[in-house]
Amino acid sequence: MAFKGVKEGPVDRGSFARFCSSIDPEWIAKALSATGKASIRRRRLPAEQVIWLVLGMALFRDLSIEEVVRELALALPSANGVSVVPSAAIQARGRLGPDPLRWLFEHCASVWVSRNSERNTWRGLALYSVDGTTVHVPDSAENRQHFGDILTFGPRRYKGRAAYPRARMVTLMSLRSHLISAARFGAYTTGEFGFAEDLWARIPDNSLTILDRYFYSARVLMPLRADGHNRHWLIRAKTNIHAHRVKSFSPDDELVELRVSLPARQRDRELPAQWVARAVRYERKGFRPSWLLTSLLDPAEHPAAEIVRLYHERWEIELGYDEVKTEMLEREEAIRSKKPAGVEQELWGLLLAYNLIRLEMRQVAIEAKVPETRISFVAALRLIRSTLLGLVFASPGAIPQRLIDLRSDIRHFVLPERRPREYPRAVKIRTSPYPSLAVTKRSQSGPSSPTAN
Repeated sequence: MAFKGVKEGPVDRGSFARFCSSIDPEWIAKALSATGKASIRRRRLPAEQVIWLVLGMALFRDLSIEEVVRELALALPSANGVSVVPSAAIQARGRLGPDPLRWLFEHCASVWVSRNSERNTWRGLALYSVDGTTVHVPDSAENRQHFGDILTFGPRRYKGRAAYPRARMVTLMSLRSHLISAARFGAYTTGEFGFAEDLWARIPDNSLTILDRYFYSARVLMPLRADGHNRHWLIRAKTNIHAHRVKSFSPDDELVELRVSLPARQRDRELPAQWVARAVRYERKGFRPSWLLTSLLDPAEHPAAEIVRLYHERWEIELGYDEVKTEMLEREEAIRSKKPAGVEQELWGLLLAYNLIRLEMRQVAIEAKVPETRISFVAALRLIRSTLLGLVFASPGAIPQRLIDLRSDIRHFVLPERRPREYPRAVKIRTSPYPSLAVTKRSQSGPSSPTAN
């Protein structure tokens, strides 16, 4: 295989790493050094190459670990030409662990998001969103013990044993760039609030964070506003909240006083009895009337009509999760790792690879002079995958030109402008004539059944 203008020759072992030119090699060295994982012995798969292996696993779901090593030429050449055996790659991942990937993700995210913040602002405020999701992990005893396998589901909150353990994840996303700025994940039994509170320190000053209505809580929202400078929040109100009108700016725009519940004040003695927010009413065709609550209290500086339009950008984080789970993970039931440390390592690598794709798409959007939401993630991912497999045959000097060609090709996949959603959110229920495997095992082991929470 050869590209136009590239001479055929020996396979270049370092070209996959050079694709990730957005990652300074010094950052990788610091990640390994800071976590005590720098390679001392000379190995076929040194620690820095294992980092690229984890990224390759995130990008190529249809390849085994051994194939990722071989196709991306990650292993150092051997005297007898023997390829890396699967057990060696697994052992190399085990030696690396999840900490270097977490350090590298967090460092890269902080640099990339700050560099690309100028196009992600509204009236001087950087736009973010926080939301949670779940990821299936392989059905192993270690994963079930660590992540848990009892799920709550349905309108009456029944409990039941899941077919697969699940890891719960909460992320902080820069809305208009889709770059994931921070993430926390762990056992499914830990609620989203527990993970989200760890993300508040990663939200910068002069920002607006848009949240799902299930994050409505004084103990969640008040620290977000109080810690830092000029940090604001925007959320859709639940239907059962009670508010006292303090001032009316217009029939659909009010300053309200909200009461903090007694249980919340008992858990956190620093919470006041009341807090103030701004309530904005809106109604869209096909949807019921709703209220938005926000800490943006000045109607002249932050008009209500703009706040309503802005709230619906929260959906971008849902689209980001869809890009990760549907396109990168290809809707497979579970990721690969059968041990919790491997799951954590794989998830950090997945988030880092996702940011790298979004970073390339951002550059294309700038060159094409369109919003980043107009670039097809599917087309970008497919082209990056095919180009990566070709880069191992390119000479080092040809890599920059290949990346320019890559962006030029992606520009052909500019999407038309989005149409507004006209129907309420709904899903279809898929039925199966076969019983659940988890239910079958329970019925064989004893008379246990789901119980009300």
